[in-house]
Formats: sequence, structure tokens, C-alpha cells
Amino acid sequence: MLEPAPLPDELVLPLEGGLSTLDMRPAVKSGQRVLRGQPLVRGGGPLSTWTHASTSGTVRSLESHPVGHARRREALCAVLEVDGEDEVWPGLQPPDPSQWDTPEKLATAVSRAGLAGLGGAVFPTGVKLAATRRKPIHTIVVNGAECEPYISCDDMLMRTSPRAILAGSLVLMALTGAARGCVVVERDKAEAVEALNRELAVLGAPRLLTVVTVPTIYPAGGERQLIQALTGHEVPSLAYPTDIGYLCQNVGTAAALYRFLDSGEPLIRRITTVTGRGIARPRNLEVRLGTRIADVVAACGGYKPTVTRLIMGGSMMGIALESDAVPVMRATNCILLPTRKELGLDLDEMPCIRCGDCVAVCPAHLMPQELHRAVKGKRLDALEDLGLFDCIECGCCDVVCPSHIRLTESFRAGKQGVVQSMDLEARVRWFGARDQLRRERVERWEAEYDAGPGKEPPPGQCADAVAEIIERVRQLPVEAIES
Repeated sequence: MLEPAPLPDELVLPLEGGLSTLDMRPAVKSGQRVLRGQPLVRGGGPLSTWTHASTSGTVRSLESHPVGHARRREALCAVLEVDGEDEVWPGLQPPDPSQWDTPEKLATAVSRAGLAGLGGAVFPTGVKLAATRRKPIHTIVVNGAECEPYISCDDMLMRTSPRAILAGSLVLMALTGAARGCVVVERDKAEAVEALNRELAVLGAPRLLTVVTVPTIYPAGGERQLIQALTGHEVPSLAYPTDIGYLCQNVGTAAALYRFLDSGEPLIRRITTVTGRGIARPRNLEVRLGTRIADVVAACGGYKPTVTRLIMGGSMMGIALESDAVPVMRATNCILLPTRKELGLDLDEMPCIRCGDCVAVCPAHLMPQELHRAVKGKRLDALEDLGLFDCIECGCCDVVCPSHIRLTESFRAGKQGVVQSMDLEARVRWFGARDQLRRERVERWEAEYDAGPGKEPPPGQCADAVAEIIERVRQLPVEAIES
């Protein structure tokens, strides 16, 4: 049973979000009372993802605060003293999709609702949808395959809120003009598959929306690997799924999109897995964004004495945190508290024995042992030829390496070394050449396939289809919802 995490006494809400924060500024000041769902920022374009108050309270301060982020350790945050009333902002109203007559308006509306990919990458949903208005889409892939071991938040969401996921999937099809869609679940998630199929029958959804299963093999949850497993089509290097007619969204994002269209609720909560042998009571909780990890851990019974590390994300690609004072954000799909034995910290690194195990498991079809040799030898010119920038840093090679070499860490350092070794002019030429290669690969891939993508519906038709989906779901009997 999914339970909400208790409301904490204080929330820390990062005000910086999306791919760009230009022209985005705080909409509140210290001492101001805010309500649940109220925007805390204003301005910014389609690339800026807004932050909203997760509950009602008073803004104590606007300050730089530690956050769990792969590329920065601090961000401007609003520290909110929670009043416990959870009063809703009166400005929350369902949006009018008929106003989304341009890709920019669509991206801006969805980004200002705070919607982003909840599978971990947190790519702005509005930007993805806007790209589909310029590039025709034939298939929607709603990803319910957990991105890595330990994480079960998507499984819990599919078991408890299948209707919101399916309705959001239909909305994505209507917004993009996709002819078909599928919700993808791993084969060992029998309860999730049953819940989705049951609700699909209740919803009376078109036969072109289906529930499909894939093997439970890491990293099948990555969108590139998922599309290849489903269709046999490979997303070219440096390209995106939308370039070849696929839009991939996490199940959590689809459910959040439906809630936004149905009630106007922005993204203020998410399901987070709290697990590992270092936590007293592992579980999934629905957490308000901005809740400190310390408060989430306390809701799960606290730390065990054997805990060794605090990780945001999974065991393969998660971020080690220095403190539990950092807040839960859109990307916080998991809080992992492993023991020393779980992490394998007692294993010493040894020389490579050239066994080839890393090559066999690499989902990007690279040669990790050769990449490692090039990084160690500082042969920066050879790293790109070996496909360094195609590495998705999944950690599979680390797990299977009998010599316990930290290969992924080596590749991250190699990527930084390549870019830092260039002067500004060389960097411009290098990125320009890579972009041109990407374009050529996409054109070549498109020429290989006979089936063309569907056509984008007119804006009015799109709005009518979205409104019909929302109304159909509202008319369903309450007792059938989200068992």
C-alpha cells in the first residue's frame, strides 16, 4: 500500500530548473505566505521548468542550499516553513489546450507546470513535446521499466494509479498525433501488468494503446535500449528518439501530465523508493518535492548502524550525497542506503586481465577495456574513435569486471579531459562536426525504413481530443479508479 510521507516542518525548493534559467527569477520574497501549487518563480521561456510550493506555508528565506545534482552541488532555493494547513492556491485551474497552437506555447505551458521526465533524467517534458510538433511522431512509448536495480517507484505507481498513466498516455498520443502507443512493463511486474490491463478495459481505450512487457534486464529502462528491445530500431549516435518518430516518456510523467490537465495541479509530488540494508523499513512513499532526505529517512524508521553511504538514485548510476539535508527533487526516484558489503568497498582494484566480460555486457556495444587503456594513457585523440561519448555510464562494466576496476569513473574523467584539452575555437569546430554527423546519421536511418510517421493533427482537433479524454475519465465510476 502506497502511503504519503508526513508533511515536514520545512521544505527546501530549488528555484533553478530546466535547460535554461535565463530571465527566470523568484516570484516570492522572504516572509511571504504561499499556498500549495503557487508558482515560486516567474519568467523564462520553454526551456525553463517552474517550481511550485508543495504545500502552504511562509517563505523563510531565499538562499543557496546544497542539492543532489550531478553537475552542481548548490542552487538558489526557497526555504518554506510549513504551516500544516496544506491550503490550495486558488489560481490552480485546468489549462486550455486550444491555446497551444504553436510548439513554443505548448512547451511553455507544460514547462511552467513543472513537468519533467521522472525516470531520473528530468528532461523538460514541454521541450520534448515541442520537438514532436516539428518532427512527426508515429509511436508513443510510456516507460514503466525501472531504470536500474533497487528502484520500484514506477512499479508502485503502475499498481496504484494505472488510470492516470493510461489517460496520460492517450493525451500524449493526442498531442503528438501518434498513431499508436504502448505502456512498457518488465515481465516480473505481474501486479502492474494486471492493474494496467484491467484499467485499460475500463477506460475503453483505443486498441492502438497497448500494454507490453520486456525482459527484466538492466539497463532496459534506458529509452534507447527500450526502443531497440521493442522494435529492433536503433536510435543513431547523438540523435534522439524523436528524430526517428518515437516519443518516450516515463509513466510518472504521463500520470503527472494527466493530473495537470484534469485539475491544473503542477508537479509538486512524486513516488520515491527508500531502500538498502542500511534503512530500518524499506518502502515506497509519495513525497512532496522539497522534503529533506533526512525527513524521508525518518519516515522509514531511520538509519541502521551498518549504513555506509547515502545515494540519490540507484546503485549503478546514483549520486553519492554528503548530507541528508538535501531535498527530494524531480529526479529523486530512489534514496539508497547501502552497507559496505552491498557496495563492494572491500574489493581492491587489480590489473585488467583482458577477459572481455565488459565488452559482452556493454549496451552501447563499446570496448570498455580499450577505452580504459586510452584514458590511463591519456590518448585523448583515440577516445572519440573508440566511442567514449556514446558511453551511457550505466556501470554494467564495473559490475562484471573480475579485477574490480572502476571503469565508469574512468570514462567520466576521460570525457572531461577531452573537452578541457581543447581551446574555444577547437571546441566549436568539434561540436559542430558532431552535430553534422548526427544529422547525416538520422537522414541515412530515415531512408532505410519504408514506414513514415503519422501527420500532426490541427491544433483545434488536438484540443478536442484531449478534452474528450479528460471528460471520459471523469465519467468513469469512482470505485474502478486506481485499485
